[in-house]
Amino acid sequence: MRKIIFILIFIPIVSFSQIFEKQHQQLILRGATLINSTGAPPLGPVDIVIENNIITKIQNVGYPGVPINNSRRPKLTNGGVEIDCEGSYILPGFIDTHGHIGGRSQGANPEYVFKLWMAHGITTIREPGGSLSQKLKLELKNKSSKNEIIAPRIYSFSTFNSRVKSPDEAREWVRNNAKEGSDGIKFLVLHQR
Repeated sequence: MRKIIFILIFIPIVSFSQIFEKQHQQLILRGATLINSTGAPPLGPVDIVIENNIITKIQNVGYPGVPINNSRRPKLTNGGVEIDCEGSYILPGFIDTHGHIGGRSQGANPEYVFKLWMAHGITTIREPGGSLSQKLKLELKNKSSKNEIIAPRIYSFSTFNSRVKSPDEAREWVRNNAKEGSDGIKFLVLHQR
C-alpha cells in the first residue's frame, strides 16, 4: 500500500517538474474537474489554457458521465504542451497566512521551502518575519513577482524589533518599511525579565 501511495505522489511531481523545467508558450490542462471556490458546484470536464504563465481560457468541454466534445476543445499551438487531467481536480491556489520562508534557524533554504509549498498547492504566502533579513525577503518577493524564481506570491511583513522612544520615531520606522517594500508589520510583545 505504501508503494502505491508513493507512486501516486511521486509520478505527478516528476511529470510536472519535467514540464516546467522550461517555460512553454502554451500549456493546456485537459479534462479536469474545476472547483472554483465560489460555492458553485464543480464544473467539468474543462480544458484550461495557460499562455506565457497566465490562465487565458477555461473551456467547458463536457459534462460528468458524458463523452468529451472534442469540437469544444481549445487547439494546441506548435510547441505547446498538454497534460491529460481526466479524473483530476483543479482548485485555486491555497494561501498560507503565516508561512516562514526558512533560514538557518529552521534548517531549510528558501528554494526548498518554496518547492514544498508549490507542491502542496500553496501559491501565496504571508511571511510574518523570522530569521531571514528583511532585505533578503524583499529580494525573494521581487524575484517571485517577476517569475525569476519558482515560488509562491510573497507578502513580506517586517518584524517590529527595535525600541522607539516617540510616536515620531515609530512613524518614521513604518514609513521606511513601506518605502522598502514591506507589505505589513508583525507586532509582538516580548516580556523583559
